[in-house]
Amino acid sequence: MDRQQISLLAHADHPVASPLDDDSVRRLLDHGLRPGAERVLDLGCGGGEWLLRALAAQPALKGEGVDVSEDALSRAREAAIKRGVHERLTLHRHDAADFDSPHAFDLVISSGATHAFGGLLPTLAAARTHLAPGGRVLIGDGFWERTPSPEAVEMLGDLMDLATTVERVVDAGWTPVHGHVSTRQELDAYEWSWTGSLAGWALDHRDDPDGAQALAAATAHRSGWLRVYRDCWGFVSLVLRRTAD
Repeated sequence: MDRQQISLLAHADHPVASPLDDDSVRRLLDHGLRPGAERVLDLGCGGGEWLLRALAAQPALKGEGVDVSEDALSRAREAAIKRGVHERLTLHRHDAADFDSPHAFDLVISSGATHAFGGLLPTLAAARTHLAPGGRVLIGDGFWERTPSPEAVEMLGDLMDLATTVERVVDAGWTPVHGHVSTRQELDAYEWSWTGSLAGWALDHRDDPDGAQALAAATAHRSGWLRVYRDCWGFVSLVLRRTAD
């Protein structure tokens, strides 16, 4: 069982692959999609939940999603058909970091996927290449709420505190026009769902060759969250415009 399959199972009950509740997602999309927006792109779209909600909210909008996981893209296609937005959705199996499109987009989304680009600033640099004049970027990434342990840094990477994170974004030529810091309830709900969905699948498939691995992955993730990073890790979502357009 590879990382992509584990992620799909873990997000079965929390299709937005970030620690955000439904109201937070709606508000972020409301701020990201200006009136008259025509196209939205999600880099690292996974199961496509951001795109599906955006398309449902604006009937004239067209969406494109990019991901390396065919299983995730298949799930997005099936969900788009069920929600009646499939004719306005185009999905690409491709590495998001070097994806190229003939279209410019009014909103570029990349939430919880900065690892695919090598960090927050490289993700923003990639998003910039797809952005239409006056367009916006909706990005979500982690930060340190408190000084982390060396183990937490090893587990989650070289993050910054919230103020430094935002300052680096501004220094890279972006202006925040909206933001949301995930609440403790959102963070805990996401982690409980992640570990619980994966563990539940493992217990329901005890005879599956991947069952033991899935249960071990859920157990390891839960332990890392509770013992290592729960009290120091946060998640910020930003809606950004280019400072010089």
